[in-house]
Amino acid sequence: MRVVTISATYGTAGGVIGPAVAGRLGVPFLDRAIPSAVAVELGCSLEDALVHDDRAEHGFGRLLAGAMRLPTVSFGGMDMYLPGVMPLPAEDFVAHTERVIRQVARGQGGVILGRAGALVLADHPGALHVRLDAPADRRVIQTATLTGRSEREARKLVEDNDRARAAYVRHFYRVDPASPTLYHLVLDSTSIPVDTCVELIVTASTALS
Repeated sequence: MRVVTISATYGTAGGVIGPAVAGRLGVPFLDRAIPSAVAVELGCSLEDALVHDDRAEHGFGRLLAGAMRLPTVSFGGMDMYLPGVMPLPAEDFVAHTERVIRQVARGQGGVILGRAGALVLADHPGALHVRLDAPADRRVIQTATLTGRSEREARKLVEDNDRARAAYVRHFYRVDPASPTLYHLVLDSTSIPVDTCVELIVTASTALS
């Protein structure tokens, strides 16, 4: 089955391109379903799982901020938590996330957004790994246009999410998620139209299969 991983910086329309690619390839799009499945496996709430998720707007960044505010919390340790949230070891969440991703890849296939999919499935036969990225200023403008937020609000969203998503990959996998060597295809979806990005990804996935 077709497997595509998409690493997308904030404001590059990953949440639009991913489902469109999945529809063209006839496979599921995996985004929100991943932390939902992990929450079921771990027996925790979806809210608790999202605290550890790299794609949640207030997810891993909140975890980092909470760890920095609490001197008794060891960042990366087994007792990491936020006030008011049941303890959920970050390593457990990541391990279960990897398990869900591998199950999808081995089974029905799918388009997987974020969660270091290119690293988790680096050796999966036929998997296409894609990076969506662009200069921050263009991503800020695109975010403001698509969400109706002010440019100042959009810039904060872009900067906060960039830090959180990069921190997730750097902390758990010890690599820079922006490194082009991790991907087969790197696209600037603020310059290349979304429909064209979808077409390029579908064509590349077909070529690898």
